[in-house]
Amino acid sequence: MPTVLIVEDDNSTRLLTLANLRRDFDVVCAEDGVRALEIVGSRHIDVIVSDIMMPGMDGYALAREVRASGNNVPFIFLTAKASPEDKALGFKLGIDDYMVKPIDYGELIWRIRAILRRAQIADARAITVGGLKIDSAAYTVTYEGKNIELTRKEFELLFKLLSYPNMIFTKNQLLDEIWGADSASGDDTVKVHISRLRNKIAGVKEVELISVKGIGYKAVIKEN
Repeated sequence: MPTVLIVEDDNSTRLLTLANLRRDFDVVCAEDGVRALEIVGSRHIDVIVSDIMMPGMDGYALAREVRASGNNVPFIFLTAKASPEDKALGFKLGIDDYMVKPIDYGELIWRIRAILRRAQIADARAITVGGLKIDSAAYTVTYEGKNIELTRKEFELLFKLLSYPNMIFTKNQLLDEIWGADSASGDDTVKVHISRLRNKIAGVKEVELISVKGIGYKAVIKEN
């Protein structure tokens, strides 16, 4: 059973979230970000569900520390902070999803399940979306049996984005992960490669690469 870490300083909210999730998941609780970091460092966690406004270490600081350690555990914010600026900061820190309180726990459960499915895709060496097949071992991309010729960087961009459908990546994240933190390439490099990718996969009806203004890019799998 997947393990979900709830990080919430309000005791009643923490217990309510625990009660709603425990039938579907193995649930661990932390009352603040400091305790959450201890738990993440000592056992496997599949998804973190965290408040933002907490004493000591808030949700933003927790997300920053978790990502800085190289841990890509899926992360959902549950918060009353609903402004676009608040959401943008969370996504820039590498979170995966965002829900505004009061929480619909049925929706939270299916969001957690969706994130877990995306994480399983990310662990695979090959991705299949409808007629699109991406093989990371052979660096090949085919659609309905026909090859799509991509450069190495274009391939890595597409594989990264489709490994985490609907997850927003900032330009800096993509630069660091694909070109390297020491690369002299700038934001325009990512923009140019995304534009080329869009042209090359224009005939792939199941996938769309979306620009998220002021934040970055994401891949969306379209329902047919």
